[in-house]
Amino acid sequence: MRITTIGATATAVAVLASPITSTPAPTPATVPAVPAASVVSKPAKAASVHGEARISYIESIRDDIRFTIHAEQTPFTRPMPPTAPEGLPTDARGTLKFSHSRGEVTGWAEATVDCLVTSGRTATLTAVVTKSNVEEPGARLGISVQQGGKGEPDRLGFSWGVVNVDPENVDENGQLVRPQAGSCMAPAPFTTVIKGGYKVIHAEITKSPTQPEPAPHHS
Repeated sequence: MRITTIGATATAVAVLASPITSTPAPTPATVPAVPAASVVSKPAKAASVHGEARISYIESIRDDIRFTIHAEQTPFTRPMPPTAPEGLPTDARGTLKFSHSRGEVTGWAEATVDCLVTSGRTATLTAVVTKSNVEEPGARLGISVQQGGKGEPDRLGFSWGVVNVDPENVDENGQLVRPQAGSCMAPAPFTTVIKGGYKVIHAEITKSPTQPEPAPHHS
């Protein structure tokens, strides 16, 4: 895959309650019995990021660049035998779409999310290209999102253009070839959202079911 900055040429545009009151406790005779079958445990919160936004990118300041992201973490749903036969805690599902328009020329891609990890208002995800006019099907793209706080704008980063360059990786003509992004690998969110935005929901990653429980600590 030849490296192309996002917007390097017009023909190859690359990258889109109520207060609590005190009441007397009911007597045992007034407490209704609850059948065991009716007790439903609350499902664990899943990490996710959703939204659509236009970004401002310093290398293509006048271009219309948009990213649409719908991703949710689904731990241990992508087996990788023999190393991780049950999958990874960062396995995810969802879609990524981006478009980059310069004049009448638009580069675009659609990709399937395969990994997601969050921390506070920040999310990092990767997605594998399924359809595109600028990217090769099967290429993995890395995206980072930071939901703004206290009046700050949202931000986004992507694993091509000014990052993910290996000086030793060149083609037969000496041109740089962009390395593939590993799962959940993306740079810091280095662009600014100027329209739209993203919602990040954080959740701690789940322990692998094949790993033993930690030994109890005795003081």
